Amino acid sequence: MSLFWGLFLLLLRNISFLLVTCLVFGSSALAQIVYTDQGPDWTPAHRTDFYSRDQGSRIMPLAWMRALRQPNGTGFLDGALARYGYLNNPDGPEQDVPVGFTIADFQGEPSIGMTCAACHTRQVNVNGTPFRIDGGPGMVDFQAFLSDLGTAVGNVLESDAAFDEFSKRVGGTNISDIDKRELKLAVDLWHLRFDTLIDRSLPNTPWGPGRLDAVSMIFNRLTGLDIGEPPTYLIPENIYPADAPTRYPFLWNAARQDQTQWPGFADNGNDLLGLARNLGEVYGVFGVLHPSKNAGFAILNRDYLGNNSANFEGLQDLEDLIWKIGPPQWPWQLDQALIEEGQGIFERPSGAGGCIECHGIRPGKNRWTIRGTWATPVQDVGTDNRQCQILERKVVTGVMEGAKVPFLTDPVLLEDTSFNVLATAVVGTIFQRITSLGRAEDISMSGGEVKVLPPELEQLKGAFRNIETTVPGVAAATNTSGCAYEARVLEGIWASAPYLHNGSVPTLEALLLPVSERPASFKLGPDYDIQAVGLAVEQSEFDHTLETTDCSDVSSGNSRCGHEYGSGLSAEERRALLEYLKSL
Repeated sequence: MSLFWGLFLLLLRNISFLLVTCLVFGSSALAQIVYTDQGPDWTPAHRTDFYSRDQGSRIMPLAWMRALRQPNGTGFLDGALARYGYLNNPDGPEQDVPVGFTIADFQGEPSIGMTCAACHTRQVNVNGTPFRIDGGPGMVDFQAFLSDLGTAVGNVLESDAAFDEFSKRVGGTNISDIDKRELKLAVDLWHLRFDTLIDRSLPNTPWGPGRLDAVSMIFNRLTGLDIGEPPTYLIPENIYPADAPTRYPFLWNAARQDQTQWPGFADNGNDLLGLARNLGEVYGVFGVLHPSKNAGFAILNRDYLGNNSANFEGLQDLEDLIWKIGPPQWPWQLDQALIEEGQGIFERPSGAGGCIECHGIRPGKNRWTIRGTWATPVQDVGTDNRQCQILERKVVTGVMEGAKVPFLTDPVLLEDTSFNVLATAVVGTIFQRITSLGRAEDISMSGGEVKVLPPELEQLKGAFRNIETTVPGVAAATNTSGCAYEARVLEGIWASAPYLHNGSVPTLEALLLPVSERPASFKLGPDYDIQAVGLAVEQSEFDHTLETTDCSDVSSGNSRCGHEYGSGLSAEERRALLEYLKSL
């Protein structure tokens, strides 16, 4: 072969590779990723650990997912799930496993699961350059992932021929008839449970990229899939539509808030409260938990550890990593004079358009931590109230009826709120874990009953705090909606669009406008506008437009109503305040 033709074929091969890479990972994959500065405590080694650290989620055996097919015949994992917005992880356990997906042993074989980095790693594209932001709110389409995964498993069960091909990809061409029958039973059970969850949970109006009704999905997973009778453990009527979407919160400084979760129902600030926060999340993203009655256990009347996949060591490691993630520094040029002017506006009283009363850094409460916490106001500022409504949903409690944790939770009723069932399961798990490790010497008991709890365990009373809500139909008249949400410190806020708890406002610039002037609809995606500070008008990687409602429908889950602080500022003042917010 001549040198010319050899070079020509090499060029063709390289062009083909680039085209395939672009189609699979998006055009941003062709540009070098820029990792934003997130402080001296956040190192490349920490990033690698954060991307793949197991927390106990178990979606399915890895061999199953690799054997599944997309409608076009390619592997379900092809492209490392980039079509849903998940990010390539070159240092991960396998090249087809993206950031935030894990491989861990479960029941004797490798299983694929998720970790918090899947939903809390952000990448924004500016002028063709991707900027990676660790701990940022992911721009991922979790609903599409769930729906497509259920469809892919359903397809292999449609016919004997389809399952035969699937079984050979899982177990090899020489898989035995016995192994194939066992595989079929396992896949049938998995699909029954998963399809029940997806069919009843996923709303008709999709969440879209960057948004998820996590609270409903956690409630549905636990009360719908985990507390019924074996072997299915199902109570289908406990599963409600997950129709209160929120944007993913950012993780930097999350561990030092006094309160967490959007409605602020969880105390926060030490490792035990952090474990409660993270354990509930694990149960919502494919963690295995099947509580059982255990009258012989001296302190609890339920066993939460006997069938539980939570990786407690991994959860502690992840919490330590979250403490290290710093807010991302603005990567582009800033106007220092404008920043100083904006800081003066930020520090005004809220009635004059300022922000510091709710979003300033102030010392928080001491909750058995030496790291220090920040005060986190929880206030009703007239924003969408759908999430508070779902906290009141009632369910049949199955095996959890009568369960209680001494001094920490009330006994679970025959029909109770999903909130109380989750609180009892999470706090009960932690209580049992501590006693099983021999760390319960300070628990005072008499006649088999707990009399006094040590101060460490007393802190768990606030891990799931019931909140009182009133939900009027219209918020505009009173500037309240009946639902209060946390007001966080705004460090790194530039990297967390869209805004408000439900992601109903595309940019910080729009958030400083009256509700009537905010966009009624906008496209969701990773492309960023650094002038308006948020989502660009045009998006390249998704085809999804979010339609929002105004204050006449503040319970829609998609209302852009409320938080009109700064709406009275002049254009020049807004520009200065935006410059300051970029610098935080």
